[in-house]
Amino acid sequence: MNLLAFDTSTDQLSIAVQHGRRTWTHTGAGGAQASATLIPAVLELLAQAGLAPAELDAIVFGRGPGSFTGLRTACSVAQGLAFGARRAGGVPVLPVDTLMAVAEEARLQNGAAMKVLALLDARMSEIYGAAYVWEAGGWTAVHGISVGKPEQWALPTGEDAEDGKWILAGNAWAAYGERLPALLSSLPRISALPTASALLSLAPALLAAGQAVPADQALPLYIRDKVAQTTAERAAAAEN
Repeated sequence: MNLLAFDTSTDQLSIAVQHGRRTWTHTGAGGAQASATLIPAVLELLAQAGLAPAELDAIVFGRGPGSFTGLRTACSVAQGLAFGARRAGGVPVLPVDTLMAVAEEARLQNGAAMKVLALLDARMSEIYGAAYVWEAGGWTAVHGISVGKPEQWALPTGEDAEDGKWILAGNAWAAYGERLPALLSSLPRISALPTASALLSLAPALLAAGQAVPADQALPLYIRDKVAQTTAERAAAAEN
């Protein structure tokens, strides 16, 4: 397949192009900085792969949760490239949950199927998280995406950290490790971000499942509707 994938939901910009059996990748500064660098980097990578946007089977992007500015950037660029591809009906767009991409990146690094509690730094002293189990060649969410304080996180009900199959993945440990419950602190950890390579790995199964949408239906996933704290809230957080 010919695929373009990118994620700008974290502090790392990640882009990948797949042309047949070959893959080209690029990483850079993400978040707000990605708004100025994403399109030039995408076009450069497509040129290296010898692909025009119209030749893509799909455009894959990390829809969130994550940096609000980064999510808006990724969605708008995916829509713009899909609409402007000069192809009847445009190019299909595949929005992918960033936490599932974290789980997939952890699986790619680990080289084995697993159970993953994916946790990403949500700033404002909070964590985005979801729990996934690898079964039948794909990920099943056993705890949907949510946001909460570090102390609130746990394995899904009925799951046992002692079974040796759960892994903590993401970047939340670096920011809030000392605040996570002791049960989670005992889990093996993999530093993983929602990379474009993980998006490419997930894409074939998600496309086969019919999860691609027309460009105008591709939307970010924010989870919370607040991007900043008041002065009082920052002071309260500092006291805690």
